[in-house]
Amino acid sequence: MTNQNSQRFAPLLIGLHWVMLLLLAAVYAAMELRGIFPKDSVPREAMKTWHYMLGLSVGVLVCIRLVARLVSATPVIQPLPPKWQQLLGQLVHVALYALMIAMPLLGWALLSAEGESIPLFGLELPALVQENESLADQLKQVHEFIGTAGYFLIGLHALAALFHHYIQRDNTLQRMLPFK
Repeated sequence: MTNQNSQRFAPLLIGLHWVMLLLLAAVYAAMELRGIFPKDSVPREAMKTWHYMLGLSVGVLVCIRLVARLVSATPVIQPLPPKWQQLLGQLVHVALYALMIAMPLLGWALLSAEGESIPLFGLELPALVQENESLADQLKQVHEFIGTAGYFLIGLHALAALFHHYIQRDNTLQRMLPFK
């Protein structure tokens, strides 16, 4: 996909990065916007359904992204940041991938435990767990907590990219931009 000397990520990785940003924004927006509609109204239920489907789409795309990341070279940041920044960047990336894997699975398990259908663009996915109200309550708390943490994690990731670009003046952000 890319060679070791490339200064940019592979086009597939760049595309997936930005598509997933848009998807994550839509997932969060759907959940936040549902609150403006009355309970059990058609628009509120539509927002919830879109939240489910887009969230599961993130889960599918992150699998593709992980494979593409494993088979692609990572362009070197130039000039090289200090080791502590490299380690912190790796930790944030691991946390972001964990978020993009865990949240769709937690949401799927939550819907299953609530006895709800799991819609995915015309398909209905099988339940991951048996219907269980107590488990559903626990999964909902974890899903909401991680979702809130996701706001901060995504914000930290964006701020770090801007810090590297405007303060450190390295190529961190340029490696992932969809244009040169």
